[in-house]
Amino acid sequence: MTALPLDVARQIVTAARAAGREHGLKPLTVVVLDAGGHVVAVEREDGASTKRFEIAFGKAHGAVAFGLGSRALMARAEQQPYFIAAATSAIGGALVPVPGGVLVRSADGELVGAVGVSGDTSDNDELAAVAGIEAVGLSPQTG
Repeated sequence: MTALPLDVARQIVTAARAAGREHGLKPLTVVVLDAGGHVVAVEREDGASTKRFEIAFGKAHGAVAFGLGSRALMARAEQQPYFIAAATSAIGGALVPVPGGVLVRSADGELVGAVGVSGDTSDNDELAAVAGIEAVGLSPQTG
C-alpha cells in the first residue's frame, strides 16, 4: 500500500469511533490524512465540542510534517519549546503537540498517512486512533 484509499480511511474512522464508544469516551472527531497531509476522511460525532476538527487535524498534520507521532512531539515541545513554536508557525499553525496524532504505516513500514482524534483526554484520543489503525491491519506509530 503506497496510498491511503478512501475506503480504508473510512474504516479507520468507523473503528476509532467504535473504540471510543466501547471505552465510554466523550464524542470524538476523527481525521484521517494521507502521507501528503491531505484530508481523506473526517467525522465529527454528535455532541463533539466546537473546533475539534482543527485540533484533530493539527495532531495528525503535525505527525505527518515531522514523521513523529504527536506524543513524541509533546516530548520535543517540553524539551525545545522555542523550536516547536517556530515550527508551528512555519507550517501554518497546524501542529498540536499532544497525544492523539498517530502515524499510519504499511506492513513494510512505509508512511501512508496519519490519524488525529480529539474529544476526550489526549491519551484516550490516542487510544481511539490506534484502535482505528489496527482494525484495518495497518501499523500505528505514536512515538
